[in-house]
Amino acid sequence: MPSIDVCYSPELLHLYELEGKAVVAVDILRATSTMVTAFAHGATDIIPVMQLEECRAFAEQGCLTAAERNGIKAEGFDLGNSPFAYMNGQVQGRTVAITTTNGTRAIRLSEAAEEIVVGAFLNLEAVAEHLRELQLDVLVVCAGWKGKFNLEDTLFAGALAERLQGEFAFENDATLASLYLYHAAKDDMVTFLRQSSHVRRLENLEIHKDIEFCLQHDTYTVLPVWKGDRLVNISLEVRKVER
Repeated sequence: MPSIDVCYSPELLHLYELEGKAVVAVDILRATSTMVTAFAHGATDIIPVMQLEECRAFAEQGCLTAAERNGIKAEGFDLGNSPFAYMNGQVQGRTVAITTTNGTRAIRLSEAAEEIVVGAFLNLEAVAEHLRELQLDVLVVCAGWKGKFNLEDTLFAGALAERLQGEFAFENDATLASLYLYHAAKDDMVTFLRQSSHVRRLENLEIHKDIEFCLQHDTYTVLPVWKGDRLVNISLEVRKVER
């Protein structure tokens, strides 16, 4: 039976062996939720990068550029990190280069894994089903906040553990703790997270609707997976093959 474990911060990745494993990279508020939304609204691929200047350079290749620092859209970029900015048709058929405070870092630091999947509550069941098919050991890599633990990414890890319970072994306490937190929160996650540091940070920016949107479960069947040097939506690839 494969196992599922949770890394609470990219700064702890040195404690884990990634080779041969499936990583689920998650930054609920808001990077991975936004990436899932972008694919759901027609983006062809997404290039996550760590630095602002690296991201800006992709504009010369015809890419849309998206950047966020400390919850705020960076100046001089096409898009920020709100999922609602990706719903107006602008990303349809386009490549998006994106850099964020936490989420893109979690993805790029996980490149040694066999598979990297981008997870959010928005595509929770699509991620769970893909992991069932892969039958690899799983490590959920929480983006956290500037290297520190955060609550919302941990709740996603618990939700994924709940979906995979009985099919994947829980070998370490981090998985069990995430599951217990999710059980405590799942009936009203907005209220549960109200006092969390990042929700308070975002509410100070008056981004209430983003928070509520990103906590919705199973809105999309999108499945962003790392291929080469970028993310692609493999659920779209499967649909094209089926046609």
